[in-house]
Amino acid sequence: MAVKSLLSMFSNDLAIDLGTANTLVYAKNKGIVVREPSIVAVNKINNNVEAVGKEAKEMLGRTPGNIVAIRPMKDGVIADFEVTEKMIKYFIEKAHGRRFLVKPRIVISVPSEITQVEKRAVKDSALRAGATEVYLIEQAMAAAIGAGLPITDPTGNMIVDIGGGTTDVAVISLAGIVYSRSVRVAGNEMDDAIIQYIKRKYNLLIGERTAEQVKMEIGSAFPLDEEMTMEIKGRDLVEGVPKTLIVSDEEIREALSETVATIVEAVRVALERTPPELSADIMDKGIIIAGGGSMLKNLDKRLREETGLPVTLAEDPLACVALGTGQMLTDFNLLRKISIE
Repeated sequence: MAVKSLLSMFSNDLAIDLGTANTLVYAKNKGIVVREPSIVAVNKINNNVEAVGKEAKEMLGRTPGNIVAIRPMKDGVIADFEVTEKMIKYFIEKAHGRRFLVKPRIVISVPSEITQVEKRAVKDSALRAGATEVYLIEQAMAAAIGAGLPITDPTGNMIVDIGGGTTDVAVISLAGIVYSRSVRVAGNEMDDAIIQYIKRKYNLLIGERTAEQVKMEIGSAFPLDEEMTMEIKGRDLVEGVPKTLIVSDEEIREALSETVATIVEAVRVALERTPPELSADIMDKGIIIAGGGSMLKNLDKRLREETGLPVTLAEDPLACVALGTGQMLTDFNLLRKISIE
């Protein structure tokens, strides 16, 4: 019995997909235990954390002067060190059901073109939040594993992971990354583009939560089969009063056109830089897209049109990275191969 309780102490290992928009935590033998927005509400007067995750997201754009809702991650990396540490600590405690003295080993996925300084920041934050050891793996690699691609085979696999802050494109073969590129254009940039477009065209200011809803409900990357419209509420910049407006999917597609073009271009560049043998494999297998941004309507169609390759949406696009990172907790040999220093 004593051995069992000792072992259960060591099965506290966690895998974290520390995303710009959402953070997912995978606990060993349990699966995904936390799936919440990467937002922290902080009281400016005493620096206390008022809320984290879902509760903090509800506060976005609605807080009184002394409380600010902060997104501590920007473009897939830490923008606010202290707040990130508090957020990781909160998620670790939540994953372990508020048990104290938990010292987990943690695997965290990060964007591929992250600098040494940024890597250090992620590691330090996790260590200070209570981890004993921290391993980093690339998001695209984690997404490929989570999507069930045969990454250890000597064949080319192409994955495009469109998150909140970054889009990671990678070609993987023999458990290694042959080519990877990370562009800091993804879901958040899409929300931003919608806000700017509506401000320019209608002099109406909308909040980021509204923009995100518009993107999810009627946003698309390629003409839809039937037209869609949506009612949005915001503040009229000329008269200064609240106002309602009806927007169509065509307008939102126009708003998103630049962001989508950047993502398509990143995929195209990756295909150009891929060695010919692996290109042949990708032609047969096609491209897998994952991440929240990949759920934009008809994005797969648009990529198919532009590249001429088959494009498939991963089974659980939002959880792909977390599931792949989580698999590392039981496969230490593979983790050694793919973890980045």
